[in-house]
Amino acid sequence: MNVFLNKWYKNHALVYKVLLFLLTTLFIVYLFPKTGKFRYSFEKSKPWQSENLYAPFNFAIKKSQKEIDSEKVEIRNQSPVYFELSEGIGDEVLINYSEIFNQVFTDSTPYNIEKPALYKKGKLLVIDLYKTGILDLDYNYDDDRSVILATSNKVEKELEYGRLHELSELRQLVENNLNTGLSADVKNKMVSIFFDVIKPNISLNKSLSKQALEEALSRISLTRGHIEKEQLIISKGQVVEEDQYVILSSLKSEYESQVWNSTNYNWVLLAYTLLVALALLMLLLFLRKYRFEVFLNNTKVTFIFFNVALMILLTTLVINYNSQYIYVVPLCILPLVLKAFFDARLGLFAHVLTVLLLGFIVPNSYEYMFLQIIAGMVTILTVSELYKRANLFISVGQITIIYIIAYFAFFVIHEGQLTGIKLETFGLFILCGLATLFVQPLIYIYEKIFGLVSDVSLLELSDTNTKLLKELSNKAPGTFHHSLNVANLAEAAANEIGANAMLIRVGALYHDIGKMNNPTYFTENQSTGINPHDELSNKESAKIIIDHVIKGIEIAKKHNLPDRVIDFIRSHHGTSMVYYFYMKEKAENEDVDINDFTYPGPKPFSKETAILMMCDSVEAASKSLKEPTSTKINDFVENIINKQMENKQFLNANITFKEIQSIKKVLKHKLANIYHLRIEYPE
Repeated sequence: MNVFLNKWYKNHALVYKVLLFLLTTLFIVYLFPKTGKFRYSFEKSKPWQSENLYAPFNFAIKKSQKEIDSEKVEIRNQSPVYFELSEGIGDEVLINYSEIFNQVFTDSTPYNIEKPALYKKGKLLVIDLYKTGILDLDYNYDDDRSVILATSNKVEKELEYGRLHELSELRQLVENNLNTGLSADVKNKMVSIFFDVIKPNISLNKSLSKQALEEALSRISLTRGHIEKEQLIISKGQVVEEDQYVILSSLKSEYESQVWNSTNYNWVLLAYTLLVALALLMLLLFLRKYRFEVFLNNTKVTFIFFNVALMILLTTLVINYNSQYIYVVPLCILPLVLKAFFDARLGLFAHVLTVLLLGFIVPNSYEYMFLQIIAGMVTILTVSELYKRANLFISVGQITIIYIIAYFAFFVIHEGQLTGIKLETFGLFILCGLATLFVQPLIYIYEKIFGLVSDVSLLELSDTNTKLLKELSNKAPGTFHHSLNVANLAEAAANEIGANAMLIRVGALYHDIGKMNNPTYFTENQSTGINPHDELSNKESAKIIIDHVIKGIEIAKKHNLPDRVIDFIRSHHGTSMVYYFYMKEKAENEDVDINDFTYPGPKPFSKETAILMMCDSVEAASKSLKEPTSTKINDFVENIINKQMENKQFLNANITFKEIQSIKKVLKHKLANIYHLRIEYPE
């Protein structure tokens, strides 16, 4: 058990990477559409570029969406409408009619017409109205629309909607029926009686009507005809006309649905998994070979895999919603983010792999991959100094222009003309460019979540008006001035060998913040001529000097400085000795523990931290130069840096001897300028 735990502890970083690799692979495969890929590409009115195509199996020819929509409209216009017929209302209306009629007409011979005859005429009209029925509302159906009347006893009869009576027609019906020899007063009274007694007995049954419509729509056939196996579909070079296009689209749909059946689902799934795993493995191998410091950091590896998976997730969601909006996804955010935190080469490599993975699921995959890879290259080549807002806007504008130019070229190649070009697609590219601007707040979010540092944060930290640097300048002005000088030297050296100048400048500004606790114990802050070390033992003095590294780390963490900056505080003295107090103690006592006078380390482990150690030592020691000359400065720089090399302080840093020689040259030149050395002309 202990052996297993020891192995787990030693290899836990590698185990984590394997788990991350597997989970990312499975997640991406899960996002992929659960259909196969039709091996041929085709376009309407374009020649068929592949070999003669024969039907691989029997399949039905599917109707186009336009045909199906047209059939649906026709069915909606012809589907019968169900109405509820209430029984007994006609008899009730006749009784009410008789009562009200006798109340209104009391004379036996009113207005030159006999009362029984007038009554009978009205009664016949009531009976006629309720033979078909009276609607409760005007439903505005066509007169020839089929209507089915259903009673509570489920007795149904079918007739045309135009035969039903609407309440809005009641006055006209009464007047037309009673217009023979009646005075206007009699007509008005009869109309008034009818409005009082007539009640609608027909109402729309929405549930039955909807059910009937749905049943009719469900019977729509989605196919028209079929193709037999081995039947020739299209010949090589033949233009894809409307009929061939429909057949090819049907074959593509049928083929993709058949690929992922229960028989070979697992095999297709395995194939996708292998391809995705291969792409992600290439990314891991790239990190291991060319970005080993990133590969060793599990947080950074997780960050890279997370961004790749995020871009695939966003693209998949857009495709599932509407593939026409695929170019709205700001895929160029990926190389922008990776370049901001790492470098351009890693950003481009991850971007290309992501685009290759998306080629499995996007329509017109070649066109999409070409556009996105070119856009990624433009992003890498044009974006520099991302912390400058103008640079980002200029780069986004260039990316958008590249999208538009490439799409325009593809359209002309496909169509052979400009007519029919979709201006909406250009609008999508502009939206994509605007969405790319979200990279600035996204970088800030990533910094907080993953603890990474970008040039934007470094620029903020390099401001000498920050709270911590102001505190340093107030408590330890000499140290602050020393830090500024070291920052200038280190930045120049970094630019000379291609290191991260912004990072090293920030590291130099903060590397000695631990001296704020006891500023007077450091010579650069001793303005009164009194040295407090005179009252301490050599061991105590060495401890105070060494502790400024530990105190600096504590202060940095308290003020939430990034780990990359804290690395400079931790390693700027490496495992060197406090040589002055060590030699004093050795002169007094031969039995000296060298560990009491040695910094805890670690040694510098990058070009930037190695440069800071050189510049810090040279700048601090240069204060002791008396009557400096070019020769003295040359020997001075050589001695300090050569001694650090002899003590193997740069053993863990990926810095070459040639780069160290270049740094020496820069330091000599800078110190000569600081001390205003001039060429000595002969007298």
